[in-house]
Amino acid sequence: MKAIVVREFGGPEVLRVEEVSDPRPGRGEVLVRVRAIGVNPVDTYIRSGAYGIKPTLPYTPGSDAAGEVESVGEGVTKVRPSDRVYVYRSLTGAYAEKALCTEAQVHALAKNVSYAQGAALGVPYVTAYRAMFHKANAQPGETVLIHGASGGVGVAAVQMARAAGLIVVGTASTDKGKEMVAREGAHRVVDHSAADAQEQLMKLTGGRGFDIIVEMLANKNLAKDLTMLVIKGRVVVVGSRGAVEINPRDVMARDAVVYGMTSFNISDHDLASIHAALVAGLENGALRPVVGQELPLKDAPRSHQAVMEPGAYGKIVLIP
Repeated sequence: MKAIVVREFGGPEVLRVEEVSDPRPGRGEVLVRVRAIGVNPVDTYIRSGAYGIKPTLPYTPGSDAAGEVESVGEGVTKVRPSDRVYVYRSLTGAYAEKALCTEAQVHALAKNVSYAQGAALGVPYVTAYRAMFHKANAQPGETVLIHGASGGVGVAAVQMARAAGLIVVGTASTDKGKEMVAREGAHRVVDHSAADAQEQLMKLTGGRGFDIIVEMLANKNLAKDLTMLVIKGRVVVVGSRGAVEINPRDVMARDAVVYGMTSFNISDHDLASIHAALVAGLENGALRPVVGQELPLKDAPRSHQAVMEPGAYGKIVLIP
């Protein structure tokens, strides 16, 4: 089978297509024929060698994929060959024509969801659910600000928050992105590149501020976020690309909480509950992954450049 193999950490050019042996499922394992692969910013950090977790070289990147079960090992009861599934993490990496997974790493993909949409689920939707409900403890009627709402995690958070009865404000920087964020459920959308974006956001709340802020770029926004919270407001830091200076008094004055999170720290129990919610949301239509761009597997280097560019619009997906 064909797979992307990384033999040294570095730039996008280290992502190379190679012919490798087909994996075979052992006890408790599932082999998935991959039809689509999700590209995430974290994939680029790991590839560069700059992330805290470094895989052993050589390795095949990727956490997210969707396809059909090709075969199963002894003791597998959750899925059968030909079942449509999405994959969150795997044993052999997602950037390939086939991925070997544990039984717990595959989940039912509703018939109304395309493979490309299924590949857009894993990291973005797990992250959004964890941020909204496990960290911020979002409640119906609260007002949430979702920065970078046109990206993969942002779209997921918008859909989840709207379905849960929150008042949803999203930000995006392009007309296309803003239109999509509104279409996916945001009550109001603001251009975060505008000079008066903070004033616009506060005006939307009548000067009250936000109960929850989901932050995708903390190094740019966190200091301002802390001034836009209500008493006992919460910020969940989902992403950051550098350091930031804040005034602790902005936290103190509001009895506010700043949560950090990464999907690598989620317990098996919490992860199982998240996927149960995601499967249900897909089935009832509350969750609708947005695919912004599809590229062939050989264009993995280009996908790693595109996923880090501003003006995000949905998910970038590779097709093997």
